[in-house]
Amino acid sequence: MKLDQFIRKQTGCSQRQARHWIIEGQVELSGVVTRDCRIKVTRFCTVLLRGEVLQRQEAHYLMLHKPEGYLSATCDAQHKVVLSLLPQELQAELHIAGRLDLQSTGLLVLTNDGRWSRCLTAPQQKLAKVYRLETLWPITPETAAVFEQGVWFESEGLRTQPAQLEILGRREARLTIYEGRYHQVKRMFQAVDNMVLSLHRESMGGITLDAALPAGAWRRLTQAEVASVPVR
Repeated sequence: MKLDQFIRKQTGCSQRQARHWIIEGQVELSGVVTRDCRIKVTRFCTVLLRGEVLQRQEAHYLMLHKPEGYLSATCDAQHKVVLSLLPQELQAELHIAGRLDLQSTGLLVLTNDGRWSRCLTAPQQKLAKVYRLETLWPITPETAAVFEQGVWFESEGLRTQPAQLEILGRREARLTIYEGRYHQVKRMFQAVDNMVLSLHRESMGGITLDAALPAGAWRRLTQAEVASVPVR
């Protein structure tokens, strides 16, 4: 919404009056006086008119080191949820960008910016999601080639995008995928007659789990980490 339209909507004034206030320098947009009536006002802009707040909404971008045994949800009657690890005042605002199942650990990203989170998780963005994992049986050399070609998911009628598997040990590996479908990593290994015993997400796009964060701890993303997600 353009600034003059925003002020008209918030105050009930005429468009002429809104433009007068803007041109006279009586409007601040995110701390800066602007005289451009056409500048766009987003959800996270702070707008002051003659010193009075018309809108103030802070964008939140957080990383959480998810521990085992926590559900990636806002509430649940049976299990502890990851939102409970965050300050009470933030819990109602946030949603999870890319869930992990109950027993999986590692990087979770939480935000109140829906457009940004969709760009982080949407398959068409092709942002790398990197996982370290342990399997029940030894990982065969052929597994990497199968994953590179894509794995057919019968229930969805689709083939996964090519993924890269780095074998670290007989039953340990690092897998890079570019989607994030339901239980995708576990289903990929099921397709090659193996089973994932533990799964730990290390990174999503340009956001890597902070090595200084113990399980259950969180911090705000840096400006560089937020900017690493291409918002379109």
